[in-house]
Amino acid sequence: MKTNTIITIGRQYGSAGREIGYKVAEYFGIKLYDKEMLARAAKESGICEEIFESHDEKPTNSFLYSLVMDTYSMGYPGNTYSDMPINHKVFLAQFDAIKKIADEGPCILVGRCADYALESYENVVSVFIHADLDARIRRIARLYDLTDAKAKDMIIKTDKKRASYYNYYTNKKWSDSESYELCLSSSELGIEGTAKAIEQYIALKQDITAADKKL
Repeated sequence: MKTNTIITIGRQYGSAGREIGYKVAEYFGIKLYDKEMLARAAKESGICEEIFESHDEKPTNSFLYSLVMDTYSMGYPGNTYSDMPINHKVFLAQFDAIKKIADEGPCILVGRCADYALESYENVVSVFIHADLDARIRRIARLYDLTDAKAKDMIIKTDKKRASYYNYYTNKKWSDSESYELCLSSSELGIEGTAKAIEQYIALKQDITAADKKL
């Protein structure tokens, strides 16, 4: 099925958000961007990719850390980000890359405040995928061969970083239903079911939009 929709996916760690995203991308025949956003932002900003990876969905307010990391920035003369702390440079470069990717056509963007970056776009559906903690612990423990205790610790720490990053850079609250157009539980619907729910929602929304245009 064809779509002109840009889908952003926020996700709790261990909820299979990226895997679900790939299934939706395959269904619509569009690209999914996850870490690829970092590479794109690095290439277009002139800041080395390792810095993007070190800041990935992790807010850093430490002036000292920013000062030290700034020495590794490979910014070119006249870089519009040159007078900013490195964490702000990284965010804004990523913000610009997200908009450029969206301007190229329908796609799926995972995490990294993509819903906020594209909030002025009319053809965006923002999705948040969550799941019961026990289900996420089982998934992470299985994927990374961890004990339940270590998996739980990783989940809590990763979600805390994602929430802090999102809440710091946007005017919304991470995981709050009011921050997204569609919120789904992958532990209730399963991976296939959650992907199907997103696909059906977008198809229904497109049908309604098409009908409205005919009126």
